[in-house]
Amino acid sequence: MRRRPRLYFSLRSPYSWMAVDQLERRFPRATELIDYYPFWEPEPQLGQALHDRGAEVLYTPMSKAKHLYMLGDIKRTAARFGYPLVWPVDQLGQEWELPHLAWLAARRRGEEHVLYRALVQARWHRGERIYDEDVFIRTADAAGLDGAALRAAEFDPEIRAEAVDVLEAAWEDDIFGFPYFRIGRERLWGLDRLDEFVTALETVFGDVSSPEAARAVETDPLDGVPARLAGRIGAYDRDTAGGCG
Repeated sequence: MRRRPRLYFSLRSPYSWMAVDQLERRFPRATELIDYYPFWEPEPQLGQALHDRGAEVLYTPMSKAKHLYMLGDIKRTAARFGYPLVWPVDQLGQEWELPHLAWLAARRRGEEHVLYRALVQARWHRGERIYDEDVFIRTADAAGLDGAALRAAEFDPEIRAEAVDVLEAAWEDDIFGFPYFRIGRERLWGLDRLDEFVTALETVFGDVSSPEAARAVETDPLDGVPARLAGRIGAYDRDTAGGCG
């Protein structure tokens, strides 16, 4: 049985914000047919729980040069899409458990997409610090949700266990940046791969006929790579510090 397509997103990432918005505009059935997975860099306790399962976070901090490039690129891209953009100024070393674990709690109530949109608007259209407790509660309340209850999710043992599950899923799917799409055996990273993901979705779900996309879904992306190379530990470039998004 084919696994449902997956979208890994981060409430911290501007590329993730724009990719998810464009995806849902171009493929309106996205929230119905795709499994959304949040990702963030966990605080030490969750990080240790992840490590205890034999998993780790593949995302690496961004170099200064790449960060400076990204700022200009985001400005250009947002302008191209016609998005209003107000830069959030984050605190150094900020932890991101609150909004992401709250999203997991909202998913249990069927409210995850309402919360997601409210947080995205607060972060990228108003420049607000959505990881701040007061800002988060105010934002969720304004969207018609129970902000205090969702905020408390960060301390709920069941939600925290689920958080480790989704971080472990990211490890198993080799997620190293955002947005990241998986469909069939194909993996697609970044906003500039959105066209390919949408085409593959349309092919799989019968909206558009595209032989190229069908082949992309059915074919192992590592076909043709010598077995000795594919099987070697450390054969892949793990990059320098410079995660994307």
